[in-house]
Amino acid sequence: MDTKELLKKVRKIEIKTRRLSDHIFGGEYHSTFKGRGMTFSEVRQYQFGDDVRNIDWNVTARYSEPYVKVFEEERELTMMLMVDVSGSELFGTEQQFKNEVVTEIAATLAFSATQNNDKIGLILFSDKVELYIPPKKGRSHVLRVIRELIEFKPESKQTNIAEALKFMQNVMKKKAIVFVLSDFIADDYHQTMKIVSGKHDVTGIRVYDKREENIPNLGMVQMEDEETGEFMLVNTLSKSVRRNYAKFYNQKVDYYKESFTKSGAGAIDCRVGESYVKKLLGYFKRRG
Repeated sequence: MDTKELLKKVRKIEIKTRRLSDHIFGGEYHSTFKGRGMTFSEVRQYQFGDDVRNIDWNVTARYSEPYVKVFEEERELTMMLMVDVSGSELFGTEQQFKNEVVTEIAATLAFSATQNNDKIGLILFSDKVELYIPPKKGRSHVLRVIRELIEFKPESKQTNIAEALKFMQNVMKKKAIVFVLSDFIADDYHQTMKIVSGKHDVTGIRVYDKREENIPNLGMVQMEDEETGEFMLVNTLSKSVRRNYAKFYNQKVDYYKESFTKSGAGAIDCRVGESYVKKLLGYFKRRG
């Protein structure tokens, strides 16, 4: 992709996603994640209407009258976008590939964070961390993030979510708002997820295509595994082949939902061709 074409694509995504984040998500994002970091500021004498849970009992005992702790909201938060760039993301039967939808969602979230004056970082991962952009503020930084999402070419086509989560945990020493965007056709990340969500505010966004849920009955078909590059002849006439595939797929989806919800993290499903705007808004409102 030449520079001119790339800039055109970045601009197109900026116009679309910035409008969404300005008009829809800015306020929702702020009310969902505000107050996640409260820093102790000072103590003052108790006043009528103060929350009794904020009474500082040590100071109260010392002065024989009630004092309360005053907290300040830490406005500046850090959002970390973790994006799966493995081979299976290059799939789509609707108007868009999965990775194009992922780019739009990530850009919308990034602009929402920018509106809140938060830092945004990016981790692109396959079965290893392919790219890490440390958190920074500002529009030009978000545009760099979008540029990488559009044109980055991963070295590997496979997926290892646990590896990416471990890396994020190592580089992010303070609590962050973390969005993991993937199709989650993977496993063996439940334990890592549990550890990471104990420290960070994590949400999984599963982006999938409806054609992945079931194999249609098309007779003998040559198929390629996007992650291994392996070609195989598949008899889609066979009910047991279709049933086994559906079982495999549903197991991966169930594993994702269980891993995230049981760890106390959030989980969103976005199908290619559906409105991710509604999905994100609904999620923010439920949490806000």
